[in-house]
Amino acid sequence: MTFFDYASLRVIWWGLLGALLIGFAVMDGFDLGAGMLLPFVARGDGERRAVINSVGPVWEGNQVWLILGGGATFAAWPPLYAVAFSGFYLAIFLVLLALILRAVAFTFRSKLQSPLWRQSWDWILCLSGAVSALVFGVAVGNALEGVPFRFDAGLRMTYGGSFFDLFSPFAVLCGVLSVAMMAMHGGAYLAIKTEGHTARRARRSGIFAAVLTLFLFAFAGFFIAHGVEGYRLAGPLSHSAPSNPLGKTVVREAGAWLANYRTYPWMTVAPASGGAGAILAALFLALGAVRTAFLASAFGIAGIVATVGVSMFPFLLPSSQDPAMSLTVWDASSSKGTLAIMLLATLVFLPIVVAYTGFVFRVMRGKLSAGRVGADPMSY
Repeated sequence: MTFFDYASLRVIWWGLLGALLIGFAVMDGFDLGAGMLLPFVARGDGERRAVINSVGPVWEGNQVWLILGGGATFAAWPPLYAVAFSGFYLAIFLVLLALILRAVAFTFRSKLQSPLWRQSWDWILCLSGAVSALVFGVAVGNALEGVPFRFDAGLRMTYGGSFFDLFSPFAVLCGVLSVAMMAMHGGAYLAIKTEGHTARRARRSGIFAAVLTLFLFAFAGFFIAHGVEGYRLAGPLSHSAPSNPLGKTVVREAGAWLANYRTYPWMTVAPASGGAGAILAALFLALGAVRTAFLASAFGIAGIVATVGVSMFPFLLPSSQDPAMSLTVWDASSSKGTLAIMLLATLVFLPIVVAYTGFVFRVMRGKLSAGRVGADPMSY
């Protein structure tokens, strides 16, 4: 793979990491959102089983995007993986616990006829989706604010924060935004897959979540412009030198995350897409065009996630403890050979993932009703 120089490979992998994160937010977002909405849009065991079975065949496959994102971070951005998975250890453990309980809930929820048993697992599905979405958003908020880490001369990392330090007001705002946008996506999905009263409640919930997403996204933008200090490089940094996060000067100042939009006006497409997607999702849900609403919701989520990436570029994870040790695209990547080999593997296997995902959704298309689920002995 000699078609790209080292600097280009770094930018390509920055884009691929963003694409994988968008893929996770879009694909796993609707089943997390459906779980969050389960107790509110479905009344009675039959309706709830219809909601659960609408995501039952696809939720495990959707988590491939989370695994791909973690694997890509480990292989393409080792220092980022080391800092994030060490500093956010307890938060990641909380997410894993929520995802494990979610898997258990899908498996055991309908094993007994007891209403209390089933309702308990329904609320576990709801809370596991909400907790996962909240923590993912909180992590993004911390990345924008900066994480308290530093390296010594041997590049050994020291993390200076605690679990509760992660939940600053801005980080919690980002967490609530994440919950809202996944609820929007889940509402649009359930409006497609369910019938009758369940579908109508899902539409109403999706509209409310879309409006809330728009408001919270705008409020977060206000925070970025006026309350949250960003980071910028204060001197030149080689784009092709071996990775070493200790060789640069970084300044922390208010409004720094807006600098890319002044330098590259085309980047405003990302936040505009985020806001427009939420508006269109609410509009199409209100009009009953639920499939179009789902696409608009996915478009909005992609825009919101992309907004974080283009705002921070070239930073991957700033250090609030020592800004000069922040991780950037230019000094936190693997070697050129590693990035090239991984790119070749990605070009082969990512289309396969996309193809089988599309095939599964094609096979599993159509609406689910309480009667249809009750008559199927293989359903959840």
